[in-house]
Amino acid sequence: MAPLPSTAVLLRRRPEGEPRPDDFEIVHRPCPDPEDGQLRLEVLWLSLDPYMRGRMSAARSYVEPVGIGDVMAGQAVCRVESSRHPGFAPGTLVLAGSGWCTAALSDGTGLIRLDPAPAPLTAALGVLGMPGLTAYAGLAEIGRPKAGETVVVAAATGPVGSAVGQIARKRGCRAVGIAGGAEKCRLLVEHFGFDAAVDHRAPDFPARLKAACPNGIDVYFENVGGAVWDAVLPLLNDFSRVPVCGLVSQYNATALPAGPNRVPDVMRAVLSRRIEIRGFIVWDFAHRAGEFRREVGTWVADGSMRTLEHRVEGIERAPAALVDMLAGRNLGKVVVKVAPGAPD
Repeated sequence: MAPLPSTAVLLRRRPEGEPRPDDFEIVHRPCPDPEDGQLRLEVLWLSLDPYMRGRMSAARSYVEPVGIGDVMAGQAVCRVESSRHPGFAPGTLVLAGSGWCTAALSDGTGLIRLDPAPAPLTAALGVLGMPGLTAYAGLAEIGRPKAGETVVVAAATGPVGSAVGQIARKRGCRAVGIAGGAEKCRLLVEHFGFDAAVDHRAPDFPARLKAACPNGIDVYFENVGGAVWDAVLPLLNDFSRVPVCGLVSQYNATALPAGPNRVPDVMRAVLSRRIEIRGFIVWDFAHRAGEFRREVGTWVADGSMRTLEHRVEGIERAPAALVDMLAGRNLGKVVVKVAPGAPD
């Protein structure tokens, strides 16, 4: 064996406000041969996700930030290129936290073997991976939807939001999606099967949301925050549940928004309407991973769970693609094709 050429994307500096492509640095360096107990991974597909913005910040969070000069964190579909590990033969397909690079060493910890037969490999980064489990477990554990209830989800064309709406429909609920722009709203109804879609960019967005939810909102799956939350709060029913998965509208903020203090209104509503609001991280519900893969895997296989991907070619384009995703300029789950000949 010989060192394998590799391209990696490093965090060059911590962004102030919206990230820029030059907050990253692209380097070319060899990935060394594996030693005893190690294997070398060829990265095929890289996942881009909103949580990565938080990993770029030094602010306190649920996980350590990426260090300056370190490879950007991220999950990827990989192929074992060479191995001196007894548990992984060359050619094995795995899900790995390899980060933004074209090749990486691993000791096998945390690797998940992938079967390419039931679904496209990239499904392991979306509907059958972390975003899908986020939707499935967050909705089940916190949202607890009941047949006949109204479930609303923001950022609804993304991999988490689109799964939330489809799962809600399978549970007998009315699913209402919130997205930015007419095309995304059209896809929510025509492609993903939502009952209704509302454009948060519309000047009369609060009125449109109210019209789409004539019986109020029983479950609101929060991915966005900001003005969307302001429109949702008055519509939350007594004993409604709010799983808080993300706050993407605030990730680039450098100061609190201008305007009156809304905390008293929120807390009054929480108290008087007995609203349950709970933040969560997907791994809080890791115990549901097996159940999730069995049930959602069946839906993907029979075609009743729809997906949508936004594909980018080349590791060098990952920084710009992340910036675009955080600004809502993507349509569906963002994946980067890292290896030119990567199988689907």
